[in-house]
Amino acid sequence: MDLAKRVTGIKQSPTLAIAAREKQMKSEGIDVVGFGAGEPDFDTPDNIKQAAIKALEDGFTKYTPVPGTDAARDAIIGKLKRDQGLDYERNQIIISCGAKHTLYNITQALFQEGDEVLIPSPYWVSYPDQLILADATPVIVETAEVNGFTATVKDLEEAVTERTRALVINSPSNPTGGGYTRRQLEEIADFVKEKDILVISDEIYEKLVYGDFEFTSIAQLPGMQDRTVLVNGFSKVYSMTGWRLGYAAAPADLVGAMTKIQSQSTSNPTSFTLPAAVEALNGPQDFVEMMVAEFDKRRRYIVERLNGMDSVDCFDPVGAFYAFPNFAELHKRSFKGKPIVDSTGMADYLLGEARVAVVPGIAFGADDNARLSFATSMENIEKGLDRIEAAIEDLE
Repeated sequence: MDLAKRVTGIKQSPTLAIAAREKQMKSEGIDVVGFGAGEPDFDTPDNIKQAAIKALEDGFTKYTPVPGTDAARDAIIGKLKRDQGLDYERNQIIISCGAKHTLYNITQALFQEGDEVLIPSPYWVSYPDQLILADATPVIVETAEVNGFTATVKDLEEAVTERTRALVINSPSNPTGGGYTRRQLEEIADFVKEKDILVISDEIYEKLVYGDFEFTSIAQLPGMQDRTVLVNGFSKVYSMTGWRLGYAAAPADLVGAMTKIQSQSTSNPTSFTLPAAVEALNGPQDFVEMMVAEFDKRRRYIVERLNGMDSVDCFDPVGAFYAFPNFAELHKRSFKGKPIVDSTGMADYLLGEARVAVVPGIAFGADDNARLSFATSMENIEKGLDRIEAAIEDLE
């Protein structure tokens, strides 16, 4: 069958592919420790589940307005005012089937052939491919670990052209756990205003931060709200990955365009999940505090263990739930005469010999690294790191 050219330019999500391979091995009875999952290992809080159950029992199972109910959009407006001090109207909010769907709607509404979008690397796997599906060009901006894997204005200056339409910021970041300070964002805000480009700010991990790091949305800075497309959702902070709920806050004309696109694809987000979203935002937040505290314990443990391994260097993340160790020195080694060579080889070796699933860094544009999610139990983390350390010692 002849497929559209746009399909040949993209690839399957590598993170989902790793997760599928891990599940297949487990179904065959193989004991695999999985560090691939990009989702919290905690269950959705009961108060949120009960809100959805009540909606079902009340018969709230029909179509809703395409961008979501007034109650759900009002809850998002309240959250953005409460947490970021930002003022939005209902026509500036759209709820979609996950933050990934939100980002897809954004790229379809904003970009076309000839447009360029700056993407700092390492990047979340779907940013470049979604742009390719919109016939736009992703421009990868390399960042350095010494800068916390964040793009400097100098990095951006070297990549911007007259065709640049936007910059993607993911803070805290998947896969690195790096985050932009307010000072860094102020410098970037001056840059984007000078170049007259937009910012797509992916803030899905905003509340999962550690130590002294304080989250700032670039939309909070003077003159930036109308220039920012703010993306967030419920998957990570409220452990609602399977619920598929994300949202954007943006200028009304863009939200209107995204609403038209959504009306011709998924229509509205699932109706009975919307009262649950209201409860998530307006209900008790103690679950979030508990989860962050537990993630922080795991973060400190996994980073210390990785940095203690032979020829491994691991960045200390300020947010999200990922460790992003540099395995470049190990890529020069081999096992039973077979060279490791790159991050894919390292991931294959760890899965095949150590029964540990990690995501190769090449999936995120960083072939020296691998991504390990610490959204799994401490028992699994300890067992998996023991296996990784033993596997490293077996390399020639």
